[in-house]
Amino acid sequence: MSSKLVIVPTYNEIENIDRLVDAVLGLPIKVHLLIVDDNSPDGTGARVKELQAKHTRSLHLLERSGKLGLGTAYIKGFQWAMERGYQYLCEMDADFSHNPNDLPRLFAACEKGGADVAIGSRYISGVNVVNWPMSRVLISYFASVYVRKITRMKVRDATAGFVCYNRNVLEVIELNKIKFKGYAFQIEMKFKAWKYGFNIVELPIIFTDRKEGTSKMSGKIMSEAVFGVIGLKLGSWFKSYNRDGMAGQSLPD
Repeated sequence: MSSKLVIVPTYNEIENIDRLVDAVLGLPIKVHLLIVDDNSPDGTGARVKELQAKHTRSLHLLERSGKLGLGTAYIKGFQWAMERGYQYLCEMDADFSHNPNDLPRLFAACEKGGADVAIGSRYISGVNVVNWPMSRVLISYFASVYVRKITRMKVRDATAGFVCYNRNVLEVIELNKIKFKGYAFQIEMKFKAWKYGFNIVELPIIFTDRKEGTSKMSGKIMSEAVFGVIGLKLGSWFKSYNRDGMAGQSLPD
């Protein structure tokens, strides 16, 4: 069994799912792939079941009743993985905006490089985004600037969704207490990992906007992120982030 799992939430990704499965499971490193499908009307989940006949040990499917939010999809995937003993868990999108060929670098950063959290970062070496209109690039970039200003977290791409976690991080931050379901989920996960003192590294990637299917971004999701960051910061003032015997100590901002 592989110690590495890639978790991909899907909703109406039938145009991408075959290529995604082939790309991830065809990597030169041994990984397993978990698809968390929210009852896609286009038959994404059904297609994954067909593909499992070819990838009997390495392709897994977790089906949910409906569209319940990106954050809860990842949390269900993380919990599923931890119950089965995976050590390194990498989240990514299904639409090829995240290049599967970058997965070995993210896994290696955690497995061999000493990182607890490895982020595929769009902004650690300039702005590496392809096929986005300038307005969206600016919104995304300044969202990360906003997060840094409010939280004081030293992460250049706080909203990134291409992230590898050592399971030790997920055990400490208590997944059942993660509040946000949408865009802010990514910020909350990084913020809590940082507050607990885990080693977070950012690796440069090129982010390419989807060519197939439709974006799941919405105004409601963006609003959750904007106001959620303030809530995270305020809430951190009343919580002690302790691990590994650091009883009674709260890590500095």
